[in-house]
Amino acid sequence: MNATLNRRQFLALTGGVFATAISPARRSLLSFPSGGEQPLRMYVGTYTGGESKGIYHCSFDPASGRIQVLGATGSIVNPSFLAGDARGRYLFAVSETAEFGGKPGGSVHAFAVDRNSGTLTHLNSQPSHGADPAHLSIDGRGRFLLVANYTGGNVCAFPVQEDGHVGPLVSSVQHVGKGPDPKRQERPHAHSVILDHANRRAFAADLGIDRVMVYAFNRDTGALAPAEQPEIVMKPGAGPRHMDFSPDGKTLYVVNELSSTVTALSYDVESGSLKELQTVSTLPASFREENTCADIHVHPTGRFVYASNRGYDSIAVFAVDKPRGKLRLVQHQSTLGKSPRNFALDPAGRFLLAANQRSDSIVVMKIDEAEGTLTATQDVTSMPSPVCIRFMPEG
Repeated sequence: MNATLNRRQFLALTGGVFATAISPARRSLLSFPSGGEQPLRMYVGTYTGGESKGIYHCSFDPASGRIQVLGATGSIVNPSFLAGDARGRYLFAVSETAEFGGKPGGSVHAFAVDRNSGTLTHLNSQPSHGADPAHLSIDGRGRFLLVANYTGGNVCAFPVQEDGHVGPLVSSVQHVGKGPDPKRQERPHAHSVILDHANRRAFAADLGIDRVMVYAFNRDTGALAPAEQPEIVMKPGAGPRHMDFSPDGKTLYVVNELSSTVTALSYDVESGSLKELQTVSTLPASFREENTCADIHVHPTGRFVYASNRGYDSIAVFAVDKPRGKLRLVQHQSTLGKSPRNFALDPAGRFLLAANQRSDSIVVMKIDEAEGTLTATQDVTSMPSPVCIRFMPEG
């Protein structure tokens, strides 16, 4: 990517190989029904340049792993990342564009979720204050949305009002610098932003500058400021993209898009310090073709970590060495499709759902309880350009 191309133009030229993906929902914030047999609500964000109708509403059977598509909401362009509130009342989405309302930048949108049907009603929108917002997350108290603007290279905070509307911008931090890759790292590219379990610090993975930026988060005002350790520098050319915490909040796992690796970082919630434990490849040693990583999720038990490969088109499965948090590769499982940009684990940790962006499908895989390995169930759902899967509790 060079300075004359925006993110959407770049994706069009490359066929989506370098598209973005999802940051994990904070599972501790969501309250799903106990027992694990009741159908779950699921929403899928897409790119709308082709046949997609926008955000798809689905039902997921946690016993069989089957998906039923119920409808779609087409009120916004490129709803490429989604986040929901803890009670399942509201769904939030970025609109990944370079312009909104005739001005540069993308936008953030709020939807009310119908309690009975799960259908969406658009509430309002706000400019994202940066081009091509690629990721958003909600804080632990459900009061603020944090948004990562990819082309804008910045992270912004917005208040969530009592009625679910998104309020105007309250805080913004601009990243600076560049990395060694002249096409992908010519400037900052904030790719995701998440909060720690204590809701004290925000972590922003910036692909363009090979850093995970760390911000003190004011839970009352939404303000972002440099933390005690304001950043951790990744390996040159790594391209950090998405992150997920271990269930105990003591290890942060970062998937690096450009180097096809996962980095495990120890995290001290009191001091805010991050320290690299290990960096491991997501690819077999014999693979020599082009590949970029996309998404990462930790299993609800904390025993396994999963990362997606685009090019090798697979999920890399790692076992976690407790208590240190280091990883050991145990499997590469094909996603039976092209470019798995995003994937999700069901709340019970029984299934992995892979969104194959370039083959228009969502493929369901069974997770082995003991080993964490994956087996394709042959349940494939057609979906145009799926790029984000989000489970939601019923309000």
